[in-house]
Order: sequence, then C-alpha cells, then structure tokens
Amino acid sequence: MNKVQPTTCPATSNLEVNIPDTQGRNIVLYFYPKDATPGCTTEGQDFRDHHQAFVDANTVIYGVSKDDLNKHEKFKEKQNFPFELIADVDGTLCELFKVWQLKKFMGREYMGIVRSSFVIDANGNILKSWDKVKVKGHVEEVLQAVQAL
Repeated sequence: MNKVQPTTCPATSNLEVNIPDTQGRNIVLYFYPKDATPGCTTEGQDFRDHHQAFVDANTVIYGVSKDDLNKHEKFKEKQNFPFELIADVDGTLCELFKVWQLKKFMGREYMGIVRSSFVIDANGNILKSWDKVKVKGHVEEVLQAVQAL
C-alpha cells in the first residue's frame, strides 16, 4: 500500500481523527501492541519527549492499538502524552496497514499487532514505513525522516 484512502478514527480527548490530515500536516502513525506495557510505554514516552520537534516539522503523532478509548485515556493521562491515541478496537486500521500478524512468543503462536510506524503526507501518500520496530532509537529515526521532508 502506497496511499491511504481517507478514513476517520475515534481517538482520545473525544476526537475523531482524519487520516490523511485535513490541516495539511504529515502524520506519524505508530502501531503498538498494548497500553501500559513496558515497550509500549517507553515508545510512547519517547514520542512524548520529542513531541515539540515533530510539531516543528509540521507533523502530528497518533498512537494506535486495539485497546478501547477508556484504556487509552488512562494511559495517555498517566504518561502525559501530548498526542492522541486511536482506538482501533475492531482492527480495521491494523488490517489496512497489515500490522495484525501472526506472532510467536515462548513457543506460542498468536495474532497481534507488530510494532510499526508510518509517515503519511497530507495527500495520503505513505512516505516511509518501519515494521518489526525495536523501541530503542526508533523515535529519533522517525524524527530524522520527517525533518528531512
């Protein structure tokens, strides 16, 4: 997939988020497995700590998991995230971006979200993507990519 068809998603702060962005900004859409788990918390904190640099690069950040809005609101508040979290409870966005995949952990196979990030421009073009993301250093790499646009 190289282009995203316009879609609207429920997000924290009682918002409906448009993808692509209707205000002319780039979007960093990062998919993570579950709220309040160690890796997902660290990744969110890294995006939080670099948030102003993304804003300065005309880029809005959205985190996405299948957790519901209630869990997202608690996670966002506890971590002081200055960006919104999208609740993809039915998995539509996960399927669209092909991040809902078979995973293996300790010999067990199950379906889950593969940690992935996408940079999407205001026209819906996917400019850059990362899959099977390792948290350490990832946010800095995404920031460099949007600053280079």
